[in-house]
Amino acid sequence: MKNILIKNIKGLVGILENNSTPLKGDKLANLKQIENAYLAIEDGKISYYGSMDDMQGISDWRNLEIIDAEGKFVLPAFCDSHTHIVFAASREGEFVDRINGLTYEEIGQKGGGILNSAQKLASMSENELFEGAMQRLELVKKWGTGAVEIKSGYGLSVDSELKMLRVIKRLKNESDLTIKATFLGAHSFPAEFKNNKDAYVDLVVNDMLPKVKAENLADYIDVFCERNYFTAEQLDRILKAGVTAGLKPKIHVNQFSILGGVEVGVKHHAISVDHLEELDENDIKALQNSNTIATALPSCSFFLNIPYSPVKKMIKNNIAVALATDFNPGSTPSGNMQFVNSLACVKMRLTPEEALNATTINGAHAMEVQNELGSITVGKKANIIITKKMPSLAYMAYSFGENCVERVLTSK
Repeated sequence: MKNILIKNIKGLVGILENNSTPLKGDKLANLKQIENAYLAIEDGKISYYGSMDDMQGISDWRNLEIIDAEGKFVLPAFCDSHTHIVFAASREGEFVDRINGLTYEEIGQKGGGILNSAQKLASMSENELFEGAMQRLELVKKWGTGAVEIKSGYGLSVDSELKMLRVIKRLKNESDLTIKATFLGAHSFPAEFKNNKDAYVDLVVNDMLPKVKAENLADYIDVFCERNYFTAEQLDRILKAGVTAGLKPKIHVNQFSILGGVEVGVKHHAISVDHLEELDENDIKALQNSNTIATALPSCSFFLNIPYSPVKKMIKNNIAVALATDFNPGSTPSGNMQFVNSLACVKMRLTPEEALNATTINGAHAMEVQNELGSITVGKKANIIITKKMPSLAYMAYSFGENCVERVLTSK
């Protein structure tokens, strides 16, 4: 493997040593950096870094690539902990429906939304799904993503859910991004179960889950707990079965309403609870007393024109916050983590430093790769961004729509 020395770095950003927990409260705004820096990479891992005035040589200078990063910043690659990158087709027709006055929920109730995606996916082969998803992974990498969580959930049948998860497993093996897989069979109710929803929960628990476990297809289990979707009671049952099957919970919750799902997720030691556009004091208390990460999805709020998750309130209450894209064809057709940073600053009033920590180290915690990724730390994998020449670090969030990334280095 080629060794790399990056020199003359304008700012080496996201340095974090001797830290094992997500950044909370005031610590989220602490983004350590070194000006006029260097970074050495050996065998795909960070071996040295520091000021150019104190530069050390790497142990083997043979087969060495030297990168001059004068005027550029180097920072950890983004860790996008919530996506639906495996899907069949775009849904721009529903985009027009929303422009004409229909809500996301109304579109779903008439057979659009998730059911639309499930119908299209059922007829596609694994190869077709794989090729489309691989193209999207290459796209998000160009915007700075080095690790990504991918959910099923557009299958909604035993065969189609397994098909999606097999595609994700293949992506894990063939992509140079770090990937985690999530089983989201409980994303919506198929039309044939409209009048017998508990029967579909039975299918998820008794049929899908054992097959997912048998093929070792997922790291996490997810449920969409929301009005017109899965109740808190159904969430509780599915998470319990998932944990028994060896999967860790990550849940969709509080996007449009509050049903008690956050407390259920915390009870089952969820790695993260995601969306949280709606939040009450009970949710705050539950999250304060847990290790669960609150993951906000500002691109979804932007696209659906719904409230933004109150992340400043969560930060003030010492809750660990991450930011992710929610890349999917219906509510967030974008995997651009730079835009997520911009929205976090403009709409959620985070500082650029808070936004970057939420999309790097806290995102890494939200997909349990914090020991390998998410910060500039000796011994971690060299999943890093080299920016284009920029006047300051804040320029990345400021210049929304511009791709400030020149190169992404990844190591699996």
